[in-house]
Amino acid sequence: MTEPTHQENHGGALAARLNWLRAAVLGANDGIVSTAGIVVGVAGATDDRAALLTAGLAGLLAGSMSMAAGEYVSVSTQRDSELAALAVERRELREQPEAELRELTELLRARGLSREVAREAAEQLTARDALRAHASVELGIDPDELTNPWHAAWASFLAFTVGALLPLLAIVLPSAHWRLLVTVVSVLAALVITGWTSARLGAAAPRRAVLRNALGGALAMAVTYVAGSLLGAAGV
Repeated sequence: MTEPTHQENHGGALAARLNWLRAAVLGANDGIVSTAGIVVGVAGATDDRAALLTAGLAGLLAGSMSMAAGEYVSVSTQRDSELAALAVERRELREQPEAELRELTELLRARGLSREVAREAAEQLTARDALRAHASVELGIDPDELTNPWHAAWASFLAFTVGALLPLLAIVLPSAHWRLLVTVVSVLAALVITGWTSARLGAAAPRRAVLRNALGGALAMAVTYVAGSLLGAAGV
């Protein structure tokens, strides 16, 4: 079996970049919706700019830190699992190389190769880099491209923060008469963009994703605004 072509490597790298980009868009979307819900809810109770800024900043910081921490824990667990699986493969290759060669041959046969070609390919891959061959074919892991929890945490933190800044600025910068309208219009426009972008990155139809995203955001703002108005009227 020949080494992966430049096009195959480029395709894998492109897919990984698209996954990161899609995750960033979804993180920004979360920041938009959650922060918009907070500031619009507070705006239903009061038009005090300081209160709106405080609530928005608190939501931004809490949300971004929560996203970063959750992503760090999740990716750390995934990385630990990958390292453990590689350790098992490394030990099996050391203790029972013939059995591992047969296993690799059968895995390649399951992908459509004949027995003779699969055996030859397995021998060549094993001679070149046995651990990499088994990690790729059997586990779907690239030993040199393990997930990095710090990268994931920072990406989630930044994506959420960027998204959260939009409703925060939209609610505190305009005058009291315009701030709610500016916020709602800005948030809905941003949700249309993030819905369309995430759908395109996932090769899905954009229309349904855009409607779902915009309606979900509108519902979140409506619910929190009504709740804030009721609490404000009650003097809570």
